[in-house]
Amino acid sequence: MGSPAPSVYADVNSGNNCVTSLSAPENGDSGGKVVERVENGVADTDQANEDSPYSGTTMLVEERPSSVGDEDLDSTAATLPSVSKSNIECRWSDITSYAAKKKVQSWFQHANGNWELGRIMSTSGTESVISLPDGKVLKVNSESLIPANPDILDGVDDLMQLSYLNEPSVLFNLQYRYNQDMIYTKAGPVLVAINPFKEVSLYGNDYVEAYKNKSIESPHVYAIADTAIREMIRDEVNQSIIISGESGAGKTETAKIAMQYLAALGGGSGIEYEILKTNPILEAFGNAKTLRNDNSSRFGKLIEIHFSETGKISGAKIQTFLVEKSRVVQCAEGERSYHIFYQLCAGAPRALREKLNLKDVDEYKYLKQSNCYSIAGVDDAEQFRIVKEALDVVHVSKEDQENVFAMLAAVLWLGNVSFNVIDNENHVEAVADESLINVAKLIGCDTSELNLALSTRKMRVGNDNIVQKLTLSQAIDTRDALAKSIYACLFEWLVEQINKSLAVGKRRTGRSISILDIYGFESFDRNSFEQFCINYANERLQQHFNRHLFKLEQEEYIQDGIDWAKVDFDDNQDCLNLFEKKPLGLLSLLDEESTFPNGSDFTFANKLKQHLNSNPCFRGEREKAFTVSHFAGEVTYDTTGFLEKNRDLLHLDSIQLLSSCSCHLPQTFASKMFNQSEKPVVGPLHKAGGADSQKLSVATKFKGQLFQLMQRLESTTPHFIRCIKPNNSQSPGSYEQGLVLQQLRCCGVLEVVRISRSGFPTRMSHQKFARRYGFLLLENVASQDPLSVSVAILHQFNILPEMYQVGYTKLFFRTGQIGVLEDTRNHTLHGILRVQSCFRGHQARCYFKELQRGIATLQSFVRGEKTRKEYAVLLQRHRAAVVIQKQIKSRNARKKFKNISHASIVIQSVIRGWLVRRCSGDIGLLTSGGSKANESDEVLVKSSFLAELQRRVLKAEAALREKEEENDILHQRIQQYESRWSEYELKMKSMEEVWQKQMRSLQSSLSIAKKSLAVDESERNSDASVNASDDREYSWDTGSNHKGPESNGLRPMSAGLSVISRLAEEFEQRSQVFGDDAKFLVEVKSGQVEASLNPDRELRRLKQMFETWKKDYASRLRETKVILNKLGNEEGALERVKKKWWGRRNSSRYS
Repeated sequence: MGSPAPSVYADVNSGNNCVTSLSAPENGDSGGKVVERVENGVADTDQANEDSPYSGTTMLVEERPSSVGDEDLDSTAATLPSVSKSNIECRWSDITSYAAKKKVQSWFQHANGNWELGRIMSTSGTESVISLPDGKVLKVNSESLIPANPDILDGVDDLMQLSYLNEPSVLFNLQYRYNQDMIYTKAGPVLVAINPFKEVSLYGNDYVEAYKNKSIESPHVYAIADTAIREMIRDEVNQSIIISGESGAGKTETAKIAMQYLAALGGGSGIEYEILKTNPILEAFGNAKTLRNDNSSRFGKLIEIHFSETGKISGAKIQTFLVEKSRVVQCAEGERSYHIFYQLCAGAPRALREKLNLKDVDEYKYLKQSNCYSIAGVDDAEQFRIVKEALDVVHVSKEDQENVFAMLAAVLWLGNVSFNVIDNENHVEAVADESLINVAKLIGCDTSELNLALSTRKMRVGNDNIVQKLTLSQAIDTRDALAKSIYACLFEWLVEQINKSLAVGKRRTGRSISILDIYGFESFDRNSFEQFCINYANERLQQHFNRHLFKLEQEEYIQDGIDWAKVDFDDNQDCLNLFEKKPLGLLSLLDEESTFPNGSDFTFANKLKQHLNSNPCFRGEREKAFTVSHFAGEVTYDTTGFLEKNRDLLHLDSIQLLSSCSCHLPQTFASKMFNQSEKPVVGPLHKAGGADSQKLSVATKFKGQLFQLMQRLESTTPHFIRCIKPNNSQSPGSYEQGLVLQQLRCCGVLEVVRISRSGFPTRMSHQKFARRYGFLLLENVASQDPLSVSVAILHQFNILPEMYQVGYTKLFFRTGQIGVLEDTRNHTLHGILRVQSCFRGHQARCYFKELQRGIATLQSFVRGEKTRKEYAVLLQRHRAAVVIQKQIKSRNARKKFKNISHASIVIQSVIRGWLVRRCSGDIGLLTSGGSKANESDEVLVKSSFLAELQRRVLKAEAALREKEEENDILHQRIQQYESRWSEYELKMKSMEEVWQKQMRSLQSSLSIAKKSLAVDESERNSDASVNASDDREYSWDTGSNHKGPESNGLRPMSAGLSVISRLAEEFEQRSQVFGDDAKFLVEVKSGQVEASLNPDRELRRLKQMFETWKKDYASRLRETKVILNKLGNEEGALERVKKKWWGRRNSSRYS
């Protein structure tokens, strides 16, 4: 790459008494860039350039006073001071003499072009002796020395603060900050960003909050984005952030950082997350590894972020420019194709790989031709996962994602399609192998149709259609053209899907911030059509930069009558004219040659040399090459492939093939191509005729996109970020002075600093200034005109006269002056807001108290009414309850009375019966039949006692059965507890068996007793019924001396009955006690219950207690059985007595 000649810099500081410095011109630098003075603020341009993007854009200058006309402006411009070369040389010699006299530090340039700091030891005539830091002493020409800044200015964050503004001082300051990882430096209104090629700790939420709250003032992309969004809200003017620089300077990363800050400030709706997720998609499909940059953008993009009235992001739109389609089918050694191909092959899951029949990257011809398959430190598989996640975020469906991957796989397989020569004329046909079959399957067409589209071409001759077979080179070109078209259409389709997801819709307010990230200036060993278009775009962006920072700046000063010393700068208008001039510009000649059927790259190169050799920015080279002197240096282009790439022809057969595919994406691509080919074309292209030639050329289309882009940027307030590449090896910490200096010269950084330091970067109309700051005046000036109000404001705040100038329509301020007024305005507004908030708070509190009193009164009324209604309901319910209670009490009383009456009747009947029986017994004593009646009553009474005894025995048996069931349940529980602790299983089983045996013995004893009682009772019942009358006689005969055996036996029978009752009750109680104790000990042993006792010892004690009770209970049971047996014997004796007595009675009766 050629290097441009250095500029001659001047520094004019009006009102300051500091030393002014200039950069020394290099010896022998007579050629190079032409230093052009801008007379009257407008550069001389070629009048033949009709289609400038600024032709419809003019500066809006408010109406000037009638006393000043255009003639006055011309005279004013004529009297403005200018910086001439003679003045520069004179002032430079003064500065050199001053530096030599004071022996200050100075910069010395070595033969290799690097600068080194030294100190002047002595001077003699035109020579000076300097001492270098390493101790060397050199004798040099005094004019070659450049003064250096004092150490206190090392690493300042704004180049405007340098006392001596020259190239070595700027280089040293940038290098000083770069070594400290301070990669951002201000150059007036421009931010200079040096690519660190490593991670630096300058980003994150903490930094976002710091720049948002203005707690950090150091230069940063965050600060540029913050200024843009604040000016958008304040001025209601759209903003733009224009990022430029060489390839590999970090433009894409800078754009992402700016987007992250805007998303953080304007986030909240969720759309900002989708905007950030577009970066992985666009980088995967639009970026590739080149020799100079591992992540080079091979397309340009403009991201337009829309905001709501409250400053929140409401949507976005992405516009792309000139995708490098040729990289799909061809890339240089050591480079890669687009990232997405490698990510797909590395990260696709097995199911997707099988569906697309994917192979490794080294099996595809399009990817293996460069012998570069990976990038150091980059995981393609992980990047593929990130891309898929991003596609989900921007609402690309799973089906569409699979279709996208299928198109990518189809492009890769197309590269593997080969051809066989079938005749002597080199005609070919595609080989029907795996590649051809896979392509047909992926795009959804028949294999034979794909073969015909790649190896033949249909042509119309008159009214006939003929099929022409293609040669090998033509077939390869057709195949590659189809692959490039599919990829380019796929990329455009993806951008459309993203824009649909980010669409603003009805939320559009007109406020937006545009971020431009376009390819940087490129110069390789071999430069082709892509570099030609890329460098043309950079020339147009450089002109936009010059226009806003130099031309419009000085033009506005002159039109507003500002005392201003014009600054010379390198204008690239001549180079733009070389590209855009009609009819003999590079683009016009390229389009013209592209339309000729017999046009070739060689004829195109000859035509350029024939018509453009007189242009100072053009130089013809041997064979098919030519050189253009760009603003960044000279670039030699090889015209090989220029016409083909400019035509970008895809034959109608290939388009029809895509339209016939079953997959919807190829059909969409074909429909879009048909629509583009049907657009009307004017100019030279229209004369060539033919279906394919009707399509706009790539250069013409790109030129139109650039013009639209420039018009879009002209309607915004620009913010410039210049990215600098510190070295070509992409190594962290390496700083190549020559490379950095060349980029600084190309960017015009020093001119920007100079024009900002000596100019008035802040300007505001009289009306706006008076309206914005008029309320700060201490006196009422409502009746005065805006200019008087503005002057009064300046006087009140003691703004020095040299810090501002009053123009015809605007006020112009030097850097930092408007900030004082803004701070005062903000403080005043803050105070006003506090007063208003206090007053509104007082009003709100008064209203609240009044409202609270009203609410309390209303609530009391409501509660009273509600309470009265509730009381009425409760009263009604109380009365109903009283009635119900009366009815229930009455019913219960009647029922109770009936029961008492019935019981009284029964008692009375029993008593009357007893009285009657008593009376009858007394009478029987007096009569002969008295003894017999008494005996009958005694038998009845005895039988009732026996019945009661039998009932109790049955009850005891039922209770015993229940206890047995409960005992069985206890045994089951014991068995469950035994399963929880196996070590006690044998003990518990043995205890259970012992207890069961003992219980069975007791139960058998009771059952025997019950059986004996039952037998005796049955015998007594039968005997009682037969001998009732005889018993009465027996009882009568015994008289008063004997009451009979039954009367004596009543007491033993009742005693036996009570003993049995007590035994049954004791059995029930003891069973319950032993069961509960055993259950408790089991729970303690298993840990279910906590108790401070030894369960084993307590279990043994419980067993001993059970044995003791068992023996005692068994003995008492036996005693009871004996008593019952005795009672039965007594009844037998009584029966024998009766029989004996009846025998005697009968014998005496019959005798």
